[in-house]
Amino acid sequence: MNPSSIKTEKSCVTIQPANNVVGSIRIPGDKSISHRYAMLSGLAQGTTKLSNFSTGADCASTLGCMVALGCTIRRNNGDIEIDGRAGDFAAPKSSLDCGNSGSTMRMLAGILAGQPFTSEMIGDASLSRRPMRRIIEPLIKMGAKIESRDGCAPLRVTGAKLNALSYHMPVPSAQVKSAVLFAGLLASGETWVEEPVKTRDHTEVALKAFGVDVVREKTRAGVRGGQKLRAIEAVVPGDISSAAFFLCAAALFPESNLVIDSLLLNPTRAVLLDVLIGMGARIPVISIEEQHGELVGSVNVQPGTLKGARIRGAQAAALIDELPVLAAIAPYTRDGVEIRDAKELRVKESDRIAAVAENLRRMGARVEEFEDGLRVPGQQQLHAADIDSKEDHRIAMAFAVAALRARGETRIFGADAARISYPEFFHVLQQITE
Repeated sequence: MNPSSIKTEKSCVTIQPANNVVGSIRIPGDKSISHRYAMLSGLAQGTTKLSNFSTGADCASTLGCMVALGCTIRRNNGDIEIDGRAGDFAAPKSSLDCGNSGSTMRMLAGILAGQPFTSEMIGDASLSRRPMRRIIEPLIKMGAKIESRDGCAPLRVTGAKLNALSYHMPVPSAQVKSAVLFAGLLASGETWVEEPVKTRDHTEVALKAFGVDVVREKTRAGVRGGQKLRAIEAVVPGDISSAAFFLCAAALFPESNLVIDSLLLNPTRAVLLDVLIGMGARIPVISIEEQHGELVGSVNVQPGTLKGARIRGAQAAALIDELPVLAAIAPYTRDGVEIRDAKELRVKESDRIAAVAENLRRMGARVEEFEDGLRVPGQQQLHAADIDSKEDHRIAMAFAVAALRARGETRIFGADAARISYPEFFHVLQQITE
């Protein structure tokens, strides 16, 4: 892509059509792991040293909350050091600002539930609309007092001596599982969480890395309260949800050749690779190793002809962050993409089902919208349009990918939302497209 093919003006980015995606990149640290490592560092004794920590605003919100709770954090480029409090946090002097980060608010609530003080968590307008009853209810059952605004932020958490809980989650959510397990570390007895379908297991893996004895049985996970955590030194692997945009972009062009190094390949997160391979893309794994219980490796995207996919059930839950970009490239596939059982997309940073449908239609695509998903026929040619990101980072990035094969220049309004998870996204996209 030539230097003028991506033009940025305030919050609007203009994308010109591309011919190929070529190069080698490394993605900033995984958001999910960065959140968890930062929180567990505060629960641990000693200094945790982390490299390639996420550069996104969401993880910066988590770090800000940890500082407000008394942790000392030192930064050096992409490396950070966090002095742990061994779970003995300081009462915050003001509200804990979670920004746009649902991960921060939901998971940190589990830790705050076991503290001997009252704290308030706030967020931006988008986060203040997102459902929080899913973590409020189990934490109240464990003994905490939580006040909310009709089940939404701000949340006022009054900690207590917690009781263990055996909790059957009504909705699959790794954030809820994490909140309950974090609270379980501070509770008396054994706390168990059972999921309706298996979700990402970064919390269980991270807890083990920090020295916690975690029991895992299919869709159940359990921890014993009172365990001591020890500080670690770790490199955060590249965020596969951020890599998804480049994987899908490379899969669109016949001459693409993209290498992504040091990428998270955790089986509960790498479902996207299975789906793209099933659709016809060729994505050989060049190398693979284990780091603190997480699989990390390098992949090479060598596209084939994309056929299409039907995504539902447990697969939809595992791909919840990647569904917008899969839907955005669906018109370019042979058979289209159908997504069901993904109602959770309605309550993300935006209503992502509605946002994807609206923007695909702006680009001339036929789309059938369901309460729990979408059906996007294949063999459609998109044209340039003005895209509304809805201030949602994944919508902005998904339609930057769709625009690469559209006719004409596509303008994405609210493109600066990408800073939430991947501030460097548009710069990297420009580097690898031609």
